[in-house]
Amino acid sequence: MSEETARRRLLGPADVELPRAVDPADTLEDEVYGASLRPRTFDDYVGQRHVVENLLIAIDAAEHRGEALDHVLLYGPPGLGKTTLAALIARRMGANFRPTSGPTLEKPKDLVGILTSLEEGDVFFVDEIHRLGKVVEEFLYPAMEDFQIDFVVDRGAFAKTLKLPLKRFTLVGATTRAGLLTAPLRERFGIVHHLDYYGAADLEAILRRSAEVLDVPIDAAGAATIAARSRGTPRIANRLLRRVRDFAQVRAHGAITAAVADQALAREGVDATGLDRLDRAYLGVLLGQYGGGPAGIAAIAATLTEDADTLEDVVEPYLLKAGFLVRTAAGRKATPRAFDLFGTPVPPGFQERLL
Repeated sequence: MSEETARRRLLGPADVELPRAVDPADTLEDEVYGASLRPRTFDDYVGQRHVVENLLIAIDAAEHRGEALDHVLLYGPPGLGKTTLAALIARRMGANFRPTSGPTLEKPKDLVGILTSLEEGDVFFVDEIHRLGKVVEEFLYPAMEDFQIDFVVDRGAFAKTLKLPLKRFTLVGATTRAGLLTAPLRERFGIVHHLDYYGAADLEAILRRSAEVLDVPIDAAGAATIAARSRGTPRIANRLLRRVRDFAQVRAHGAITAAVADQALAREGVDATGLDRLDRAYLGVLLGQYGGGPAGIAAIAATLTEDADTLEDVVEPYLLKAGFLVRTAAGRKATPRAFDLFGTPVPPGFQERLL
């Protein structure tokens, strides 16, 4: 292998712009088309069996007592189905579903109209709840605990606090950063569940169901190929399925097979391990310019001309999960698996540097 070829394999192409097919964050396409692929009942929901079973027990118990379900906190990486579970809870309880997100609730008055309009047993869903402002969060405490809100009228010496009663509702909070939740808010949730990455079998089942909804033929090998590159995330699996469907309809008579999926995903820059161009560029810089590390995230970000927060929140989680990267106090270090991926030898003494 020539030096130039090795350098290109390490650094990858310069074209690493977002959006990425394997980015677990929502895209406009997900918002427009994703709802049609979401399961409508718990029976259709695939994966997270422990979470689903415990939620169903809690729902059935609340219905038996004629009470609203305890407040629920769902946390875990993006794209694993937290919003879907919140909607299924409302549907199962025959209640209205009122979704919003933490960043949109800037002032307490933004909450007043929503909370006072909730009916008995309604599900109030707050996505990215860790991004609630401190004042809004504290305003929410009495609503969660006592089902009332303190409303201040007038100002100065004439100020008075009115207590407005609320109907008993269920707050479902979702977050990708559970560590950023304050202890007082976290402790007010009676039901807390962590959603983990999906296994290949569950992703294949999701893909078969989604393919049926999209009315596109897919065989077992095609579903397995897409699932293997979906990074354990249903949202990514469905996004890749739509890209493979487009390719199949234009270039392969509409049917998705392993070969068709492989060609389509290769055009998207997604390799057999689920890495895309930005992932490979990150590892290429770490291996090629920093000898596998340790290297600081600021240095890697500057070399890639990417934002450090983007690398930490979007790129690194999967590289860590897949065993290509480790974080240490000294900085980021590649693993021997990363060297194997690029076909480069592990430097002498590198194993000791990982310790």
